[in-house]
Amino acid sequence: MAEITAALVKDLRERTGAGMMDCKAALTENGGDVDASIDWLRAKGLSKAAKKADRAAAEGLVAGRISDDGKTGVLVELNAETDFVAKNDTFQAAARDIAGVALGVDGGVDAISAAKTAKGETVADVVTNMIATIGENMRLRRSAKLTVSQGAVSLYLHNAQGEGVGKLGVLVALEGTGDQAVLKEVGRKIALHVAGTPTPPLALTEADLDPAAVEKEKKFLTDQAMESGKPREIAEKMIVGRIRKWQEEVVLLKQPFVMNPDQTIEQLVEDTAKQVGSPVVLKGFVRFQLGEGVEKTEGPDFAAEVASMTGGR
Repeated sequence: MAEITAALVKDLRERTGAGMMDCKAALTENGGDVDASIDWLRAKGLSKAAKKADRAAAEGLVAGRISDDGKTGVLVELNAETDFVAKNDTFQAAARDIAGVALGVDGGVDAISAAKTAKGETVADVVTNMIATIGENMRLRRSAKLTVSQGAVSLYLHNAQGEGVGKLGVLVALEGTGDQAVLKEVGRKIALHVAGTPTPPLALTEADLDPAAVEKEKKFLTDQAMESGKPREIAEKMIVGRIRKWQEEVVLLKQPFVMNPDQTIEQLVEDTAKQVGSPVVLKGFVRFQLGEGVEKTEGPDFAAEVASMTGGR
């Protein structure tokens, strides 16, 4: 039987993303044959995939795609349990493929999961097979699509982990009949702003703000004013201006443009309309930060696993 070295285990782990001990067991069962070990891991994992569904998956990737005509863009978030898996070629390819599927699907996660990839597998089966092979819980958590009839949808991926995938993704849709290349570039700059501004925008306009978020902020400011000794009726009058200021801070069109703080996003759009010689409307934006809103748990200590297998060398 071939010697099961740490290098062989590392090679199998990099090819599959499976756990160290699972890789060692697979190689042992298959006499050091890496290809046979990959098949063994998949067969072994399929029966256990359902058991992993309740494990927290807050790592992974955000993938984005723009249609060939430049008028539609999608973002999807594909989660796994550890950041290590996000660096796996198979996982990255799956995220890109799912984004490609999402371009042709009208609907959310359920519709995308039921749709088939170019290889004829449903997206749900792709995810299940990766769970089986890699040994971590995974899920297609969310998706978004923006489309314009005329104009351009732009994509920006921050902290890119590979082609078309990153840790943060932003879509921006600019509608207009002007030069699409100009609209695409301006949209990309606005997407960069949305990704990098210290206060991420919550809505496109004040009217689009979630009423629950507005009430939460009002309560916070009112409680803050009352703690200073002011009666409620006075505190409520005091916060009117503060609420207006807060709305300007979290509404995209009112935010100062990060590349030119003397200009708001609204003014940038107006200047772009003058540049292309026709009206331009910022129709919408989407911002996906990997794992936002998901409770994260401590992942496996891979360094400790390697040390235990190599005697600390």
